Amino acid sequence: MAASRHDRRGDLREPVNAAHHPVMPRPLPLSALRAFEAAARTGSFRTAADDLNLTPSAVSHAIRGLEQALGAALFLREGRSIRLTNEGRTLMRHVERGFGELQLGIGSVSTQAPQLLRVHSAPSFAAQWLLPRLRRLLQEVEGLSVRIAAGTDYARFLPTDECDVDIVYGMPSPDHYGPAMHQNLIVLPLGTELVTPLCAPALAPAIRAPRDLLRQVLIESETKRVRWPAWFAANGQIAPEFRGPRFDRSFLSLSAAADELGVALESTRLAERELASGRLVQPLRDVCEDVVYTGHWLVFPRSMRFSRPLTLFVEWLGTELGLELDLDALDDSPA
Repeated sequence: MAASRHDRRGDLREPVNAAHHPVMPRPLPLSALRAFEAAARTGSFRTAADDLNLTPSAVSHAIRGLEQALGAALFLREGRSIRLTNEGRTLMRHVERGFGELQLGIGSVSTQAPQLLRVHSAPSFAAQWLLPRLRRLLQEVEGLSVRIAAGTDYARFLPTDECDVDIVYGMPSPDHYGPAMHQNLIVLPLGTELVTPLCAPALAPAIRAPRDLLRQVLIESETKRVRWPAWFAANGQIAPEFRGPRFDRSFLSLSAAADELGVALESTRLAERELASGRLVQPLRDVCEDVVYTGHWLVFPRSMRFSRPLTLFVEWLGTELGLELDLDALDDSPA
């Protein structure tokens, strides 16, 4: 007698084909993924624990459970330090994107979501470029609130820093942050700048060629990466011995030049207001070899990639600078 297709309860039974019904992976605990993201971002179980208001052992236990569930080691543990394995870096890209998209979506639809962006900036960039545009920024990016702090130190992006994004002078290296933190940062160049002699209009008639600067008072910007010796060398001259005023900030050098104390070698980007108003001029424009270089960089943690205030600010910044700052292009970059 043929076997019945009905069991004793009258239910219709069909043979199970494993090829057509693959076993679905068990959902991973969100708390464990949160612990993994925090540890990968900070490079430390202890710092991740502080970030999540947990104990280090709780973070370590959550990550151990996650590794067991996945059957893969996510971190290499070297004493008290940790670093991601290849599998860990792969997972981090997807976890970061998943949490980020969720954060961005919530910020896009919630009228209660805070739109505050805390910006740390190199002092001269803040004073000479960012602050003059602040009113336009707040008018054009509706709902955005900006808090600005200036300093020559590099932001550490810790909770105590109260900083979301940093505009730094000079390309930052792993030495500035430490290798673990540096690998979790996004660093974007903010375009090139033209460095050229600048002076008050009253001094300009006496400056017709690079050699004429040898008879002028030259203002020294001591922390500038492009200084007078490099400029004179580019123009076939030997730099003179300097006896003029010395400043450690570009905005001070620009102010001194506008007050006719001498000639400053500075970025035209930082001197935009003074050049537009006529307080400063380029006496050797089109007759000398100026220096073009990338002076300023935008730095922020990868975890901020999907922050709505940050994306609004970066879009505005790119428009103002005439740059294509495409955050979407970062999605496929390695963590």
